[in-house]
Amino acid sequence: MVNRTSYVALALIASFGTLGAGPLHTTLPNVQPLEEVVVTGAKLQLDPMETEDYDPWEPFNEKMFNFNYKMDRHVLKPVAKVYDEIVLDGEKQALHNAYDNVAMPRRFINSLLQGKFKGAGRELSRFVINTTLGMGGLADVAKYQFHLEKSDETTGQTFGYYGAGPGPYLVLPFLPPLTVRDAVGYAFDVALDPLSYALPLAGSLGKTTDGIVNDRAMNLEKYQSGEEMTVDLYSAVRNAHLRAANSRSRYRLSSPGVSPQTGDPAKK
Repeated sequence: MVNRTSYVALALIASFGTLGAGPLHTTLPNVQPLEEVVVTGAKLQLDPMETEDYDPWEPFNEKMFNFNYKMDRHVLKPVAKVYDEIVLDGEKQALHNAYDNVAMPRRFINSLLQGKFKGAGRELSRFVINTTLGMGGLADVAKYQFHLEKSDETTGQTFGYYGAGPGPYLVLPFLPPLTVRDAVGYAFDVALDPLSYALPLAGSLGKTTDGIVNDRAMNLEKYQSGEEMTVDLYSAVRNAHLRAANSRSRYRLSSPGVSPQTGDPAKK
């Protein structure tokens, strides 16, 4: 039985250990088993059937998962190991920070669409501070000097905010695990990336380095430990992904009007 720590490690494998993670490579929060989550102060009660893993396309998904896993094992992991030896840890983090800074429009726009105006203002402040004092975003001065944490809003979350259900679990080649809702949101997130317009080729190559090799190199040990603790890797990654999504949904129910990422009041 995989414990909570291994679930998180496996979710990281799914998010970073496949090609093209791009805007979705966010760290999942600690996941509680669903039976331990208690919702208070909400009228809506959760049906036990909702805790089941919704994977009607499992044969297709498992084939895509195995393809991505082989690509990670035989291509990405060896490259990431060499990259890890050549590039210093500080340089990896600086590269990650720079592309994360450029991705501000996605977080800013989705914060606005969800009525999280404090989060939107914080994103603007972070962008100005890190672009100027942080040498173009290489250093996260806003976080460490001004204590301004970034939001983590995506278009998929915005769809959910307005009532769209997640849909079935979905695995596509060169992408992290998704739901149908998040897969559609992913396309919008790519469209909100300024590098897609300003520097199509260079931006794409840069994001590839950051989203694939750089993050893979930064998390080599986490991926390794996750693999070693798991017998059925496909089911474990799927369960971690869906339970994390359920956990975030239940947080919203237990704390109505508050963002689980930032604590901002939600739109009334």
